[in-house]
Amino acid sequence: MLNRRSGHKDMADIHVYTAKKLSDMAGSLEELAKSFDDEINGGGRLTKEDGLAAMQTAGAMVCGDCRRCNVYSDTEKEDSYYLYYLLRAFEQKGSIDYEDMPRLFQETCRRKEDYLGQLNRHLGKATMNLSWKNRFLESRDAVVSQFRELAVILEEFSRQMEEAVDVTSQYERAVRRVFYHQNMVIDHMLILEYENRCREAFLTVKTNHGKCITTKEAAGYLGQAMGDGEWDVARDSKVIVTRQFATIRFIESGKYRALYGVAKAVKQGEAISGDNYTFCENTSGQVVMSLSDGMGSGETAWEESKRVIELTEQLLAAGYSPRSALKLVNTILLLAGTEQHPATIDLCCIDLYTGVLEVMKLGAVATFIIGDDGVELLEAVDVPAGVLNPVEPVLLSRKLWENNRIVMVSDGVLDALPGAEKEQVMKDFLESIPRRTPQDMAERILEFAASFAESARDDMTVLTAGIWKRN
Repeated sequence: MLNRRSGHKDMADIHVYTAKKLSDMAGSLEELAKSFDDEINGGGRLTKEDGLAAMQTAGAMVCGDCRRCNVYSDTEKEDSYYLYYLLRAFEQKGSIDYEDMPRLFQETCRRKEDYLGQLNRHLGKATMNLSWKNRFLESRDAVVSQFRELAVILEEFSRQMEEAVDVTSQYERAVRRVFYHQNMVIDHMLILEYENRCREAFLTVKTNHGKCITTKEAAGYLGQAMGDGEWDVARDSKVIVTRQFATIRFIESGKYRALYGVAKAVKQGEAISGDNYTFCENTSGQVVMSLSDGMGSGETAWEESKRVIELTEQLLAAGYSPRSALKLVNTILLLAGTEQHPATIDLCCIDLYTGVLEVMKLGAVATFIIGDDGVELLEAVDVPAGVLNPVEPVLLSRKLWENNRIVMVSDGVLDALPGAEKEQVMKDFLESIPRRTPQDMAERILEFAASFAESARDDMTVLTAGIWKRN
């Protein structure tokens, strides 16, 4: 067991070692990705070699020793324009007809139908093989993209660990004393402070005299010992401090807290909305708001938008940055199959330590920020997820202040507003309403949008949030 005096020093050494290993792993993943850097060639089109192989096979099966038309030998020449004409004709029509063949072939060939049948059959096989090859390369590129994004995550995490300041010595005596008075013994500890002033504590602790204490209570004692701020227990930590030593991870609560509100309306004639949303706080002190609008309406749109939201949540929880998460969601949707039902993605991340807002969009309508100086629009024109590859999410960033509001809407809300400048209509309305709770504002916005029609012509969702400083 580690000595109590040297415990935090040993943990700090392990911390530095881990940061170095993560950086090495990131470099390895990047090198692995580089080894697959060749692009999909040919733009998905049949090549001269494909055409010659199909002609040669057709000739071997039909022509035998016949040399009446010399179609194969003529097209084998390097400067043969006619071969490329046949390939493009096959791509456009899906088959080569009699009129596409040379006049000498039409006049002299005795087995025209057999030859064309074999030629079309083998060109079809070449097209199918090309399609599977491109599909494989696209799948491979998706994996390579994940390697690269994972390398970025590891490198970023390694940099954060290396830049973290070990502040254990400032608080160790006070923390041990407070925990001792609560019948808990600390074997060793490590307290780190990161670039955004967020602090994280690792305590290897047990209870004395057979008493068990919840880790939530322990977080309160830690905040008491530290003298400022509130602390939470990390989700991956135990919930009870027992008589056996265990390492518990605590994370300092952010400077800000956030509340949200939501209001929804379903398109007339549908039983379910095609929109989906989420609002959650992760262990890195970020609040994540996301809104997805499925293409069309009803259950199919709902399934697609739900899938987008769930994929995004899973990737963010795994440690992917919002930008990386959206890129990978788009890639996954592209490779899911030929039947596509694209969905928009609108993602807002609020850093509760700094108050910085990051907005990322794929095909989503404008986001509105209500501040002391009025209403600001954050918008980006892009295609929905799952339509084009590669795609780069549009990233916008703003500093939020206490009592600011964020308003996210699906396109059904804006489309319901009158006039051509719908964003301006919404902006004027937001400037006129009182800044109350996020739920009250969401309901008012939806009521305003719905007032311009007797019934909802599309699914409508309003997601709002506000931030306040913690007491």
